[in-house]
Amino acid sequence: MKNNISKFLIIIAMIIISSCASKKEMIYFQGNQASTTKFEEFIPKIQSSDRLAINISAADVRATEPFNQQSVYQSGSTNAQTNPFVKIYTVDENGYINYPILGLVQLGGLTRSEAENKLKQELSKYITNPGVNINYTNFKISVLGEVKNPGYFSVPNDRITILEALGMAGDLTVYGVRKNIMVIREQNGEKKTYTVDITSKDVLNSPVYYLAQNDVIYVEPNGAKVSSSKFTPNYSLLISVAGVIISVIAVISR
Repeated sequence: MKNNISKFLIIIAMIIISSCASKKEMIYFQGNQASTTKFEEFIPKIQSSDRLAINISAADVRATEPFNQQSVYQSGSTNAQTNPFVKIYTVDENGYINYPILGLVQLGGLTRSEAENKLKQELSKYITNPGVNINYTNFKISVLGEVKNPGYFSVPNDRITILEALGMAGDLTVYGVRKNIMVIREQNGEKKTYTVDITSKDVLNSPVYYLAQNDVIYVEPNGAKVSSSKFTPNYSLLISVAGVIISVIAVISR
């Protein structure tokens, strides 16, 4: 009887140990500590349905007024982050915005810097040495799965890394698989998926290290979390009761 109980307890212990994550599965950026990594920075490009806040400046302020049209409810600030009435331009399905005086201007497929330069060229016909500032107002990413605070997050600029996004979501839980994080990205009307291993320094070379607007990050649960999801509250209670019974039997059979 004693031998059977001992074998049972050993099996339980082995199951618990096997379900625990190893050090290699938990630590980020493993590899040669002295190595250096070079990567090409990803710069998001303007897409259809993007919402852009555009502000024009020049030495002659009055010359910019026709191009800085604002809501009749707005006064003062032109900062889209603090003033909900700032004039926003939505990129249509063909990549165009309808801008005052200029009419249809194609910005889709350009980076923010390229779009600013293009508008400068168009505005130079009407304004001497114009300045152009473009900001996204709908740049957001979603983080789902085994993170502490899943959801979608607005980004105040167009530069964010996957590590920063995971940090905004409170980092992975102990149940998150760090070697197979999925990033879903829409490019040219098609959905593409990428996998990232944040336990390796190679994450810095990933094409999705820098995120694009509307990227979705998904962290899958590990085996321990999947297995635990099969246990109902009643099943867990039965296990607890069984544990008590086994302990009592072990004491009596001594």
